[in-house]
Amino acid sequence: MNRIDRLRETLEEPLLVTSETNVRYLCGFESSNAALLVEPGGARLFTDFRYIDSAREVPGVEAVETKRNTIAWLAEHLSGRIAFEAHILPITYVDALRAGGLDLVQRVGLVERLRAVKDEEELATLRRACAITDRVLERLTSEVSFVGRREVDVAWDLTCLYHDEGAKSEAFEAIVGSGPTGSGPHARAGERVIQAGELVVVDTGCTVDGYSSDYTRTFATGELDGEMREAYDTVLAAQLAALDTIRAGVTGVEADAAARSVIEASPFAGLFGHGLGHGLGLDVHEAPRLSTESADTLEPGNVVTVEPGVYVSGRFGVRIEDDVVVTAEGLENLTGFTKELTVVA
Repeated sequence: MNRIDRLRETLEEPLLVTSETNVRYLCGFESSNAALLVEPGGARLFTDFRYIDSAREVPGVEAVETKRNTIAWLAEHLSGRIAFEAHILPITYVDALRAGGLDLVQRVGLVERLRAVKDEEELATLRRACAITDRVLERLTSEVSFVGRREVDVAWDLTCLYHDEGAKSEAFEAIVGSGPTGSGPHARAGERVIQAGELVVVDTGCTVDGYSSDYTRTFATGELDGEMREAYDTVLAAQLAALDTIRAGVTGVEADAAARSVIEASPFAGLFGHGLGHGLGLDVHEAPRLSTESADTLEPGNVVTVEPGVYVSGRFGVRIEDDVVVTAEGLENLTGFTKELTVVA
């Protein structure tokens, strides 16, 4: 059963899909201007003159040419009761569709719930992305100088290494956070010159056929003080505890708690401020979530990051992150690069 058919089985009324990522997931069509209407009898793919030839090559859908303002065109040409992605479509477009006489029904997360469970083709692509990231990190730690160079210089080296290793692109702007920069979970690489005897958080990933890897390692630039080393060991213990816990049927809250309890029992209590992880796929952040606020329960085919951290404000940060697949038996870790503390020069 293809993805459109799987979606159709969950619908109470036709669904107008306007998320670019969801359109791509359902039918493989990539465009900055497209909408897919999934109906009981089929699916219509709407786009303008710029993309219509490509749309006509998409199997299993009827391609329909619209004006450049596809939503305005749909307001004139569709009728009846139609669901829309309420978390995606801007209110101005919703108003335009309603003004055209459509009976709109709000739906949230219908396609995202399908996307959360990866098929074998998706998993194979994610494995390729992770294998490239493994090779890049191996080369980063063996070929690239850290000490005496700016964070942005190391970030640029990552970009070049991904190009060399065959990635289509980086999945996101890499984090290279040295010393106090690393105490911000989403710190950006900046002009700071990396010093000896500190920690450097490197959060990186690449994209292969639309699917992204995303993992983090924290490196040492020489001998560390006792607090830094203890923080690293604590985060590693927390991550291993989470990996031992994650399996089908475990909730996102339970997975998070497995790691969080280790950190809360350490001298670094209160310094793990974000969730344990998130889903990974066509988006770097997608369902399911692993956090204290998660409403998700893990099931086979989920791909999630596992990334506890400790952040000592103004001094240093530590984060260790793997990408894992939830399986019927437990989990498959897609991340091959070592988690032993690696010293870089």
